[in-house]
Amino acid sequence: MSEINVTPMVDVMLVLMIIFMVSAPLLTVGVPIDLPQTSANPLNEEKEPLTITVNTKGEVFLQETPVAVEDLAPRLIAITNSGYEERIYVRGDRNVNYGQVMKVMGTLSGAGFRRVALVTELEQGS
Repeated sequence: MSEINVTPMVDVMLVLMIIFMVSAPLLTVGVPIDLPQTSANPLNEEKEPLTITVNTKGEVFLQETPVAVEDLAPRLIAITNSGYEERIYVRGDRNVNYGQVMKVMGTLSGAGFRRVALVTELEQGS
């Protein structure tokens, strides 16, 4: 009589589950910032949007890659597959200079991108 030993399979599955539980929170947008809060409803998107982040030091990131403001428009034009109708999210730290965020948004608008949105956190207590 032959039997299947499932103990090694269970061990492997438990290890994989722990690895995925630890790594899943790290898969979110990688530039840590303190977003302003608002009571607006969240947008629902099917695919991952392009995200531009401005941190407290005024550094600009395209997804998780640092980029100069002057290089932002050419890089976006090169990577957008739906042209100027691509949805672009701008994440600005609540402590960053307002002028730096407006410089980024002006660069996007000047390049022809019209679907630019600001990202905030949902207000606590709402």
